[in-house]
Amino acid sequence: MKKLLTMNELTLTEIERILHEAECFANGSSWNPKQQTTVANLFFEPSTRTKTSFEMAERKLGLEVIPFDAGTSSVLKGETLYDTVKTLEAIGVNALIIRHEQDNYFDELNEKIGIPIINAGDGCGNHPTQSLLDLLTIKQEFKSFKGLKIAIIGDVRHSRVAKSNAEALTRLGANVVFSGPPEWFDRTNSLGRYEDIDHAVATSDVVMLLRIQHERHIEKYDQANGDYLKSFGLTKQREKNMKPDAIIMHPAPINRGVEIDSDLVECSRSRIFKQMENGVFIRMAVLKNVLEQSEGGNTNENSNQKWSIAR
Repeated sequence: MKKLLTMNELTLTEIERILHEAECFANGSSWNPKQQTTVANLFFEPSTRTKTSFEMAERKLGLEVIPFDAGTSSVLKGETLYDTVKTLEAIGVNALIIRHEQDNYFDELNEKIGIPIINAGDGCGNHPTQSLLDLLTIKQEFKSFKGLKIAIIGDVRHSRVAKSNAEALTRLGANVVFSGPPEWFDRTNSLGRYEDIDHAVATSDVVMLLRIQHERHIEKYDQANGDYLKSFGLTKQREKNMKPDAIIMHPAPINRGVEIDSDLVECSRSRIFKQMENGVFIRMAVLKNVLEQSEGGNTNENSNQKWSIAR
């Protein structure tokens, strides 16, 4: 695994290996490259969870982190993404983590950059590390994905999380359904059928809510009128109808009282903060894998345990 741009490029064996290694990190295992290794986090969109989660993962692995602020960089002078990335490669950065508002921004970098790139989210396209941390959270709960029903509810059309999760969960044997406002349905996504929200919530093992992606809407959606929660959100009444062992997930940031009733964010079914916790371990595992595969990585690792083959 020399890079991570989409979930589709990962084999099922690689997915299982990353989940297993993330669990090892969660249980106290450690891994550090013996040589000094430097990474840079290029975030061209606002981010709290993903950016800080990557930074925490990098520091736990003993990596040097180059500070990069798009708002004070040469991007403001017209520098292209390619030239920014090429500059960081030239000065000796070993890997790049990039979030960008453009779908498939990595197409212009592929085959031209010699260091690993980890996609931290591209427009409405992909969010592979979020998908992996979601998979880890589901696996911790149910042990397997086969036969589970996962309801992905909300702004499906504009959500990179919905696309990445639908791809991965379907391949792993889960049954994915979508729900939400019809105008936000993604008619190009054939990986899951659409269901009425009350039926989807009542019959699913995982109720995965999505943030309304206001920044990607042409017409502003008025979330202040309370209609969204009543029509398409997780209300207290809908939560009462969930299956006894079903869980609630949300990639956050959360619009309390819009996508989910505020009282349910930290209820016993909620795994929202567990998702955030798992994000650090997943990103440690992803960084370990791409750095091991980069030149010299395999021969310079320093680990306190033998990493077993994926189960």
